[in-house]
Amino acid sequence: MKKILLTGVAGFIGSHLADQLVKTGAQVIGVDNLLTGNKNNLSQLQDRANFEFIQADVSNTPYHYLGQEISFDLILHLASPASPPRYQEHPVATYLVNSIGTHQLLQYLLATNPQGRFVFTSTSEVYGDPEKHPQSEDYWGNVNPNGLRSCYDEAKRLGETICGVHARDFELDVRIVRIFNTYGPRLDPDDGRVISNFVKQALAKQPLTIYGDGQQTRSYCYIDDLVSGILAVAQTQGLAGQTINLGNPDEYTILETASIIKKVCQQQGLLINDQLVYQDLPADDPSRRQPDITKARQLLNWQPQISFEQGVKKTLAWFKNNS
Repeated sequence: MKKILLTGVAGFIGSHLADQLVKTGAQVIGVDNLLTGNKNNLSQLQDRANFEFIQADVSNTPYHYLGQEISFDLILHLASPASPPRYQEHPVATYLVNSIGTHQLLQYLLATNPQGRFVFTSTSEVYGDPEKHPQSEDYWGNVNPNGLRSCYDEAKRLGETICGVHARDFELDVRIVRIFNTYGPRLDPDDGRVISNFVKQALAKQPLTIYGDGQQTRSYCYIDDLVSGILAVAQTQGLAGQTINLGNPDEYTILETASIIKKVCQQQGLLINDQLVYQDLPADDPSRRQPDITKARQLLNWQPQISFEQGVKKTLAWFKNNS
């Protein structure tokens, strides 16, 4: 039975990933300090014999919170605030967990099982406000190193640097996933990103808030598709040292996004406020965001299966039942 350490386990993506790993019979130790994670996301796992939860800060050495030396076959490092309001609220914790936390985990793997695998979940934010479109893994990005988003953007970029050092100099099997916008059940209603904002406002019969002119674009990947992609990166042979985009390449303007969410609400018989409210665009907000997933298709035989409209229906149903 494989032993897996999963950091950020109580988060939106981490909890879904834990569900799938536990189903395979893997022995999963999940770690989260609950700074932005929600322990309710793990309620379905509390009685599973092959799952253990540890509340701890993974910026510390794993020797500190594991209580014993464990040889893990796989470490999945997801721990980090991920939405702009959350990481701007916790900038120090954000840059520490992605830099020092990444270093601590890689050093632990090196000391306890240098044949094991390590997957670091980076982000499309490493591309910043991109001058290349769509964004492929060979693009170095256009990031403000001292902007409001830099505690996250630059921390993820440094995390990638630390991964690269351990792959080259220590010959560890390290893989990097760059995650684009993801949504679905368990998405934090207050995380401040576009899908959660729109769905929450629609259900409350409030006008939808548009930042800027609404012509900036995003690409939305449903959580089940993303989890299958992360698992493929973790399980596929021969990917040591690879960096792979995971996201849905279908691109929508913010105004188109609002229109689709309104349409799904109306299809489900919900009364909504048809107004839009415009506010100033936040600092360093990217104008376009779309993944080039050529590598994922070629190396993983992976691409998203769930359309945006299908995913919105599933997400809306969860929000209605958990508001």
